[in-house]
Amino acid sequence: MSVRSILDGVIAGRRLSAADAVSLLESRELAAIGRAADEITRRLHPEPWRTYNIDRNINYTNVCTAVCDFCAFYRGPKHPEGYVLDRDVLMAKIAEMVAVGGDQILLQGGLHPSLTLEWYEDLLRDIKSRFPQVNVHGFSPPEIHHLTKVSKRSLREVLERLGWAGLGSLPGGGGEILVDRVRGAMTRGKVMTDDWLEVHRQWHLLGGRSTATMMYGHIETLPERVEHLERLRSLQDETGGFTAFICWSFQPDNTQMDDIPPAGAFEYLKTQAVARLYLDNFANIQSSWVTQGREIGQLALLFGANDMGSLMLEENVVSAAGTVHHLTLEQLRSAISELGWMPRRRNVFYELFEDDPPPTPSDHERARVRRVPLPLASAS
Repeated sequence: MSVRSILDGVIAGRRLSAADAVSLLESRELAAIGRAADEITRRLHPEPWRTYNIDRNINYTNVCTAVCDFCAFYRGPKHPEGYVLDRDVLMAKIAEMVAVGGDQILLQGGLHPSLTLEWYEDLLRDIKSRFPQVNVHGFSPPEIHHLTKVSKRSLREVLERLGWAGLGSLPGGGGEILVDRVRGAMTRGKVMTDDWLEVHRQWHLLGGRSTATMMYGHIETLPERVEHLERLRSLQDETGGFTAFICWSFQPDNTQMDDIPPAGAFEYLKTQAVARLYLDNFANIQSSWVTQGREIGQLALLFGANDMGSLMLEENVVSAAGTVHHLTLEQLRSAISELGWMPRRRNVFYELFEDDPPPTPSDHERARVRRVPLPLASAS
């Protein structure tokens, strides 16, 4: 089937098949795929704004018992550079974020061999007692799965106890590619596909919400990239608990896989656009300017994303792999308004803030004329 026929079918409402998604990823027809993704995004989000949030990524420890060839951040349990953040330092980081208008922390770390479930509960209670307004978007599925082993408790009990202690939502970290061949080839001692998905499933069944991610562009095949999307789409059909999907390209510097050339902007935009077409049951797609930079992160809003992601006051994992991009709040907001949308701040549940910073004159001018949807380009 031609690319044009595949895209025409999606625009007409046909669910994208795995085989057709692979065909799109194999294609060089980036503009056509992007236009189709943009059309779907406009249907889902006809509102005159695009969103962002303000949070801080706090890595409470870099000690990890897993060995991941793609990770430049972790340190083994006996490594001299291993750390667990002092509680006062962690609280000071949250206070700094709150002072500039942030409402959420992304709290993640390694698979620490001796931190107990009670330690995590105490940490959450301490955070919520000092900062009740801050949502803790915390602990990736590998961390949660690891906690079940350390505590010898069921997955459901671990999640319930963390929720009672103050955990607000789950991030999609540690997803990489949800195919066991890939996971087994580049990591040891880390959760495999079914268990990663089960963490989200059980959290959703408890009424929780979470995000989903994909790190591509390393040893996976294109069919395996689509298999990852299929596993997410199937779970979302079942639970409806994912709020958003975020993909980014593997950053190879300072890792054991630094001989793999990084995937570029072309592949990023195409992968995100195909994800928007495939994940028809996901309401939101986030841009990844943190790995791609402002210009490509902005362009992602025309390739299926409806959200610029986070201002992210701190980031350690990607930067450890040599990729460092920083944006001010004005730069993040202008990336949205330059394309004709109003920038609106939201929380992790995609609820808008009423006390959003007032639009600047440039915001009004840029958003005064709404963009007209482009016709789907011919492709073959």
